[in-house]
Amino acid sequence: MRIKVTFVLLLCAISSLFAQTATVNGKVLDKSNNSPIPFATLVIKMGDKIISGGISDEKGEFSIDKIAFGNYEFEAQFIGYTSHSGKIDVNTKNLNVGTIYLSEDAMSLAEVEVVGERTTIEQKIDRKVVNVGPDLINAGPTASDILNNIPSVSVDPQNNSVTLRGNPNVQIFIDGKPSQMSASQALQQIPSTSIKQIELITNPSAKYNPEGMSGIINIILKKNSNLGFNGSINAGTNFGVTPKANASLDLNYRVNKFNFYTTYSLNHGKWNNKGYLNTTDVVDADNSNRSDFIINNFNKNHFVKAGVDFYINEKNTLSFFTNQNINDSEGEFYNRIDYFSGINPSIVQNNLALVESRNEVYNLGYKYEFEKPQKTFDVEINYNRNDRPEDSVFLDGDNNLLQTNQIETLGKNVIVNVDFVNPINEKTKLELGLESRFDGTDNTFDRDFTYFSDFDYKRNIQSAYANLGKQMEKWSYQIGMRLESFQVEANFRRIGENAGQFKDDIFTAYPSAFLSYVPSEKNTFNLSYSRRVDRPNLGQVNPIRNWSSPTIDQEGNPNLEPQFTNSVELNYTRVTKIGAITSGVFFRYINDPINQVFIQSPYDPNKKLMTFDNFESTTEYGIEASGNLNLKKWWSVNYGADVYFRNATGVVEDVNQDLVEKTVLSVPFNARMNHNFKVSKKVNITWFSMYRAGIEDIQFSNKEMWRTDLGARYTILKDQGSISVRVNDIFNTMRARFYGENPDITTGQFRWESRMVNVTFNYRFGSGKNRALQRKQRDQNETQGGGIF
Repeated sequence: MRIKVTFVLLLCAISSLFAQTATVNGKVLDKSNNSPIPFATLVIKMGDKIISGGISDEKGEFSIDKIAFGNYEFEAQFIGYTSHSGKIDVNTKNLNVGTIYLSEDAMSLAEVEVVGERTTIEQKIDRKVVNVGPDLINAGPTASDILNNIPSVSVDPQNNSVTLRGNPNVQIFIDGKPSQMSASQALQQIPSTSIKQIELITNPSAKYNPEGMSGIINIILKKNSNLGFNGSINAGTNFGVTPKANASLDLNYRVNKFNFYTTYSLNHGKWNNKGYLNTTDVVDADNSNRSDFIINNFNKNHFVKAGVDFYINEKNTLSFFTNQNINDSEGEFYNRIDYFSGINPSIVQNNLALVESRNEVYNLGYKYEFEKPQKTFDVEINYNRNDRPEDSVFLDGDNNLLQTNQIETLGKNVIVNVDFVNPINEKTKLELGLESRFDGTDNTFDRDFTYFSDFDYKRNIQSAYANLGKQMEKWSYQIGMRLESFQVEANFRRIGENAGQFKDDIFTAYPSAFLSYVPSEKNTFNLSYSRRVDRPNLGQVNPIRNWSSPTIDQEGNPNLEPQFTNSVELNYTRVTKIGAITSGVFFRYINDPINQVFIQSPYDPNKKLMTFDNFESTTEYGIEASGNLNLKKWWSVNYGADVYFRNATGVVEDVNQDLVEKTVLSVPFNARMNHNFKVSKKVNITWFSMYRAGIEDIQFSNKEMWRTDLGARYTILKDQGSISVRVNDIFNTMRARFYGENPDITTGQFRWESRMVNVTFNYRFGSGKNRALQRKQRDQNETQGGGIF
């Protein structure tokens, strides 16, 4: 009922904009600890007639526009608190009613639990926000499983690389910060039960780091904010080729000026993958072969997030959190190669690897709020350390030892942010910020316990940005500029070779612009432009071998150049009675795109080398549509589809090992649909389907793939618990199939445990009212201000 009343008040406020001439603003705080109360309901009445109203934001602040001059009754309400009421005299253009303090209502201290039943998607000015519900959490135990169920996003099951709108050059953020972990590490080691939201920022403003051609995927982890002590327990198992187990515990304690929270999760199990690769050598038919491989990985992953918020007073907030990730992996890579001619003998190689990775994140933040509403100053320091040692052995078909490898990779990352937001007036806002970033990675490679090579990579990035935004009735805009100094130095040494060094020093400007037009509360148009960069990551530049087979080696290229992208988007959002529908078009032009290449190995005439190189250019333009619709009271659906044209030009190696230019035009298409059926108050059924069309590329092309999932959730224990069952890929159709012509004719397939049965138990406990407390602005990664800001 409270939600309905709030919704009516919002409609009243919107419909009366054109007839009113004053603004009433203020702030709502908890009387016991001076913390903000977001989503409080504000009502302006004349007698029994509601004139207007509004809702406080995450900072407890509210603003009710264009109220006619006169005397009114004013009320502030929030669940679990005693309402505040009084009289106001609106006799000035901007009336500030000051701070309103609400006290807890002793009669309302019984537990109130608000839990989203399904995933919802919000389209904002510069991002799409996916609020993760139980239907997505039950898709699987890791972040990878959730992302594969989100419109516009795809995760490669073979290496966990992520694409956004079909483009792999995307940055993975965790709680608004880039992680020192690779995308594959992060997606496999973050439990799905710890994820609160996923933000898709396809055209970031100048405020954000410009890396990632197709934008940013920001994974926001849960941080409970309920009063008192509360938490939840999750336990699950997956049945595929082998059983797997996962469990998590979320705890929160909110008292006075402190909020303590922690999350622990465990993922444990064995994953099976298999595939083949057919290679036809048109120059020497005796080298044509079929390579079959089986990969078994036994992973044990521990993930902990713990933090505290200290609300010093109304203006000062201090926050600290840490993420600790421990992952132990034992991998077995069996590879058998049979030559078609029968002249060359078959080769069998078994690679056993032990990887013990440790990732640590420490974050300290301070926020100061000025007397002037929405004027803030933020300082944030983030330290990330990633240690990933690997010990591996190579055996022949008779289990004779061929070689041992010892690889040590240590990465460190420090980011310091300073942000200042100043609302110049009611309609104009200025944002200023500085960022210092230091990245360093040291990598050593010993063969048979003897030094073979080492590699160090250092980056120093200093940047400053400014954003200016203004709202003009139905129109609003934001323009920004980010200036960045980028310095990099890489040193590579290999036994028996001269040392190699790579240096670069680049000063670049990254402009951005946003324009929004809102002709009515049901229609919104957004136009945006940004310039972005993709710098080679460690895996792409590291010349130390990543993996090896009897016929293929993979390593990076330290001479890679960064690629620059200009991106333009136009989106339209329509709000209907049953939900919101968003459609849009986009265009991207990429200089020097980085791609994976397959060439003859310069070290071994009997091997091919998989590495990376810069191609000439790529042009992409397409359309996208998505929606979040409540078709019936018992039936809701989230859907997304995109199709675009991709024109790529690059240089590849032909069968004669000559470099030739090749141009390819492809039309990728992706579609997803997630249905949620509410059978009864206790039973929900989820049906998910996806289709990805084949993609032609310069060197390797992929064929289409599709799958469909079915799940059910039953609420138990007085609605505090639930049991969920989900079957992924019911018909076992998912597989990655690829083919290529340069330098050899190649076809292959990769399969994984796609068809799985997932069973999950969840139980929520504790007392206190559900209340969303203030969270750091950068942690939410929100664009500032109203309208477009």
